[in-house]
Amino acid sequence: MTYSEATDFLFTQLPVFQSQGPGAYKPGLDTVKALSEYFGNPHERLKVIHVGGTNGKGSTSHTLAAVLQSQGYKVGLFTSPHLLDFRERIRVNGNMISEEDVCDFVERYRKNCQGLQPSFFELTTVMAFEYFRRQGVQIAVIEVGLGGRLDSTNIVNPILSIITNISKDHTALLGNTELEIASEKAGIIKPGIPVIIGEAGETVRHVFEQKAQSSGSPIIFAEDSPSFSRAIMSDDTITYLDTYFGNLQGELTGTCQVRNTATILTALRTLMAQCNIQITSHAVSNGLRNVTILTGLMGRWMKLRNHPLTICDTGHNIGGWKYLAPKLAQHSGPLHLVIGFVNDKDIDAILSIMPTHAKYYFTQASVPRALAAEELKAKAAPFGLYGESYPTVEEAYRTATNEAMKTDAVRNDLIFIGGSTFIVADALASISHQIN
Repeated sequence: MTYSEATDFLFTQLPVFQSQGPGAYKPGLDTVKALSEYFGNPHERLKVIHVGGTNGKGSTSHTLAAVLQSQGYKVGLFTSPHLLDFRERIRVNGNMISEEDVCDFVERYRKNCQGLQPSFFELTTVMAFEYFRRQGVQIAVIEVGLGGRLDSTNIVNPILSIITNISKDHTALLGNTELEIASEKAGIIKPGIPVIIGEAGETVRHVFEQKAQSSGSPIIFAEDSPSFSRAIMSDDTITYLDTYFGNLQGELTGTCQVRNTATILTALRTLMAQCNIQITSHAVSNGLRNVTILTGLMGRWMKLRNHPLTICDTGHNIGGWKYLAPKLAQHSGPLHLVIGFVNDKDIDAILSIMPTHAKYYFTQASVPRALAAEELKAKAAPFGLYGESYPTVEEAYRTATNEAMKTDAVRNDLIFIGGSTFIVADALASISHQIN
């Protein structure tokens, strides 16, 4: 089996939420437990940090992995979705799983386990666990796929659980209120295992407190004990003053990263105090400053180009856009937004806070779930958002670039690409093809 044959099987023969949406979601843990049992229950041999939440769990997971790698641990990192290559989901010390290992796992599954009929994510989860076990990973940072209680990753028994925040997303599957969503995400809290809560408004805080109390789990709210005295933002870094680990510089610069970093620093101190994990100030400093090179993280307020300044971000729900919209609105020069969404998400709340002075390039990603560009254009108009529609992200991006380059450099044009992970993925693929 070649790598292309293996990934073709994964994407076409199994239900894939990334492309199909809610129809591919398989709640419940019976199938993933049976699948893991066949492969020797590799998750039981892993020391796991389990990271859930609506927004920020990807940045949090990658940064924790970067710090632990800097400390000298062999670290497994399982995240989703991927942007360009399936193998981005499964990394050890920043290195993607090999094509040969993907092929080997898929072949063994097809030979012995097809009667189980797992989803794409269930199979991928067990692939990651087994790979980490075979690689001798010392700590595995595992990002929840969707929700928590019924997510495939929730078969783990972690040393630490983290819930970054709660916002409305995937309401068709997790519930229509923040209370319902919080209840699902609280499902990763395990008996006696400490849990860190990044952000929790009064409406959901008691959900976590009650779950932790009933589970006998120590609970720490990052908001209750500030991790730094001040965060100073610049174009290329955020400086955090007076942390437990000294003054730190964070490579990730989106506004939401200030909250994420508070969660991360709280988690690191908890790992030291309650989980017997050694972490030095040097490791924290190096990890925060070099997240992308250490872990391969992409798509978080990611600079693609300096002239014209081009940024992409995978923020795709109201929680993410509460940080993105004000940051974009504050830009002093002309603003060009290459925007697209999926068709199974209520986007009115997002459209209502997007900057009205921007020029929009409405587009659609190359996945079945993509909302048609013309439909998005029509949905945006009542909110005062105007522009033209384009059938591909590449065409929208090229047009925005040409428009921005027509102006004098002193106008400080900014091109932003986002709205959906898939829009960012198509943009990155387009740029990669141009380079190669």
